[in-house]
Amino acid sequence: MTAIHAGDQLDHYTIEKLVARSGMASIYKATDTHDGKTVAIKIPHPEMEADPVLYDRFIREKEIGQKLDHPGVMKVYPDDHHSRIYMVMEWVEGHLLREDLAGGRKFPAERAAKITARVCEALDYIHSNGVVHRDLKPENIMIDGDGNIKLIDFGIAGHEGSRRLTFAKLSAVMGTPDYISPEQVKGRRGDGRSDIYAVGVMLYEMLTAKVPFSGPNPFATMNERLLNNPVPPRELEPSVTPELQEIIYRAMERDPRNRYAHAREFAWDLEHQDQVGVAERVELQDWRNKKSQWPRRVLNYVLLALVPFVIFGLLLWVARRT
Repeated sequence: MTAIHAGDQLDHYTIEKLVARSGMASIYKATDTHDGKTVAIKIPHPEMEADPVLYDRFIREKEIGQKLDHPGVMKVYPDDHHSRIYMVMEWVEGHLLREDLAGGRKFPAERAAKITARVCEALDYIHSNGVVHRDLKPENIMIDGDGNIKLIDFGIAGHEGSRRLTFAKLSAVMGTPDYISPEQVKGRRGDGRSDIYAVGVMLYEMLTAKVPFSGPNPFATMNERLLNNPVPPRELEPSVTPELQEIIYRAMERDPRNRYAHAREFAWDLEHQDQVGVAERVELQDWRNKKSQWPRRVLNYVLLALVPFVIFGLLLWVARRT
């Protein structure tokens, strides 16, 4: 497969420049020679095309993108029989939310709330169309010069009721563990409330310049949210109001049944903070009391040690039966 360079022709698109590269694909700015429109072209790397799981991820992203039509979602244009595998998307002049968070910057509460509300509006649309993003993080949210947002990268998104993501698959395809919901850590199928949890984490991060949970490795970070409570946002940034802190806690409830059921409820509270009631939360009192992960680790090691004995016992039982 030949490399792509500026000035190359790809079907009826003229490549202008490479704008982003990840482990799975490269994104180029290009011009549609039919109408002169600027577009973004996402081309998977050859090794991605050879991997069935990654190839399926790319095709799923393409299909979902073509289905969705909302100003807060990156538009993917219909396939017109390309000569190779690639995806044509709308070109957005903007930057990733991650760039604004670089260097430990804190957002003013008003700006953080406005960005979050717009993300929730886009989420409400995709959820109403049966799509769950499953990989929301600052790297997957674009912001233009007017503060409008675009959700991007639907590679591991899925339709409600689709197959669940296992713990192993999550670690393989999601990259950072900072925004994964507790139920996804447990290997359960994520639904719209998992996306809401991720948005709650991002709101926490925008206001405090820190993620709620951390650890020495990804698995420890993911497990931390199953055991402990984060530092209350107001401890890290006193300007956060009790009402805004309450909204974050509602979005990040450990049990999804206690979270906002719909993204529009999350957005409504952000836009009407003076009407948000503040609950007496145990999380505000016992966040300093950290539960150890060692008992669970010891149990896992014991179970692993027993595996050879179980296998030997099964083989012995089969031998005696034959």
